[in-house]
Amino acid sequence: MWIRRCRPWGAALSDVRLERELVAEVVPVGVDAADGGSAAGVGTDAARARADVGPDDVDGRGRLLLPAFADVHVHLDSTRLGLPFRPHTGAPGVWAMMLNDREHWRQAEEGITERVARTLGMMVARGTTRVRSFAQVDVDAGLERLEAVLAAREAFRDRAEVQVIAFPQAGLLREEGSARVLEDALRAGADVVGGIDPCSLDRDPVRHLDVVFGLAERYGLPVDVHLHEPGELGRFSADLILERTHALGMQGRVLISHGYGLWDGTESQTRALVERLAEADVATATVAPGGRQNLPLQLLVEHGVRVGLGEDGQRDYWSPYGNADMLDRTWQLAFTHGFRRDDLVEHCLAVATRGGASIMDADLPRLAGVEDRPGLAVGDRADLLLLDGETPTAAVMDRLPDRTVLHRGRVVAEGLELV
Repeated sequence: MWIRRCRPWGAALSDVRLERELVAEVVPVGVDAADGGSAAGVGTDAARARADVGPDDVDGRGRLLLPAFADVHVHLDSTRLGLPFRPHTGAPGVWAMMLNDREHWRQAEEGITERVARTLGMMVARGTTRVRSFAQVDVDAGLERLEAVLAAREAFRDRAEVQVIAFPQAGLLREEGSARVLEDALRAGADVVGGIDPCSLDRDPVRHLDVVFGLAERYGLPVDVHLHEPGELGRFSADLILERTHALGMQGRVLISHGYGLWDGTESQTRALVERLAEADVATATVAPGGRQNLPLQLLVEHGVRVGLGEDGQRDYWSPYGNADMLDRTWQLAFTHGFRRDDLVEHCLAVATRGGASIMDADLPRLAGVEDRPGLAVGDRADLLLLDGETPTAAVMDRLPDRTVLHRGRVVAEGLELV
């Protein structure tokens, strides 16, 4: 199958051949193999093969061709997208917000399984084919919320790759039986062991991380820790996580989500932490929050730290924000960092696509620098997005609906609708 007349990362008009689920050739339009000026992978029959758009081909119509999005921090189990809007009732603080969610999530106008599946479908239709979703497991919900996310993972197995994080939103030590529920979730099919604020929520970071990393070691799974803790407290927890990562040989298998308080220290503290994250290959995921200290994105990529982007909650009991569109969240990442130059806005696209993909698949290379635009070379998996826009930066600013989404070389959505 060919994708005809597209512009990979906004470059020259090209035809792209897919073979099974991989990119097989990238051929600039009007350049034959004999001309010696085409991209890597050009075959001798390229000119003949791309003469017309065949019945099995995709007409790019001059649109941009980008890697599909990877949302590596989303809470599908709390979504209210598609339901009537409700006023926000949560109180400040993680524990108070959790209690508000616990009070209301079963009262939604529709069951959780249907809500999760609809939101995941919306994400795919808008261009996301790799998803890392949290599923809250605690003594209140048991495995009910996890089972809804697992069901959506199965229902969309041909349209998206979904990893499910068993997430102890209420902590592991405050309520009797929490650690047991977390282990039950791993036995039920969760892919990642979650943790949260070992100091400020559970107030015993050693015991909390003993449980999280102990289960990860026992079941051979990666770890993802929510870290909302401020300043020195957050950096202390990060130090403990890094120590565990080294001690257990889990380099490349640990992620710190949010990390709000990690980056408000001195320049030397920031640089030292970035260097330690890189050394341990501990990744980080951001949701591009406003009003907080921003990630040092350029410094992180210079040191080879894996960075991904996510949408967090989707118009849920925690927040009225979220619309299942990673292109919108990419705009938010650029906006909250004050980026104006094209190379920096495009770097946000790289973080939102291949940056997150390299978190879900540690065999993929980390972004090599702010100018790195990977994901469309010969041999790459054909998780792709055709997107209307004059340039990649213009596409982020305009966020137009003319999109074609491919997963593993197959069209799965067109014009914001699943196919």
